[in-house]
Amino acid sequence: MRVLVVEDEPYMAEAIRDGLRLEAIAADIAGDGDTALELLSVNAYDIAVLDRDIPGPSGDAIAQSIVASGSGMPILMLTAADRLDDKVSGFELGADDYLTKPFELQELVLRLRALDRRRAHSRPPVRELAGLRLDPFRREVYRDGRYIPLTRKQFAVLEVLVGAEGGVISAEELLERAWDKNADPFTNAVRITVSALRKRLGEPGLIATVPGVGYRIDTGAGTGAGPGPDAVAGDERA
Repeated sequence: MRVLVVEDEPYMAEAIRDGLRLEAIAADIAGDGDTALELLSVNAYDIAVLDRDIPGPSGDAIAQSIVASGSGMPILMLTAADRLDDKVSGFELGADDYLTKPFELQELVLRLRALDRRRAHSRPPVRELAGLRLDPFRREVYRDGRYIPLTRKQFAVLEVLVGAEGGVISAEELLERAWDKNADPFTNAVRITVSALRKRLGEPGLIATVPGVGYRIDTGAGTGAGPGPDAVAGDERA
């Protein structure tokens, strides 16, 4: 899951981002309305977390822009405005949830996951592909009935690959969807994570490398992992 957090208090914004990372939720931060609109125009987010009182276009204006775009992106308003009429106006603007400050990070995480499940209600909550069973709510993965323990980042990468249903996902897209905007574009994180994920999943290999393009789940019969875990997909960091 990748979320945009619009919060003008730097300390709080960083605390939220760091806390969400520990829960395998990638978060980008916007400290004002203009930055938020710019990020929304160039990135695909699953959920927007909006403080209402921010510099530039307000959180309310950002919410209206999201609703007008027709993207269907869920909006969680995270604000100190806690009166009933504040909440009513927030929901009228298009908010899907409303959490007042101060708050516990775990409650924010639970609400984000609930919104994500609601957003994806048309998809089966548990994905099954090529002998893999991936439960995004319980954060569990099984292969042919055998539980596979994964790190948070390994799970995030596998979730993107399984969601593609055998389609090819580039290293750039994996970096965008499983990390956040602060990730170094020249990092080896994708290649290292995919290599470790292959080892966790075991043999026969399930993650195939498509040279010069990216990675995919081998939906044939788990007959191999392409050119191997050290193969390059797209460029030296893939």
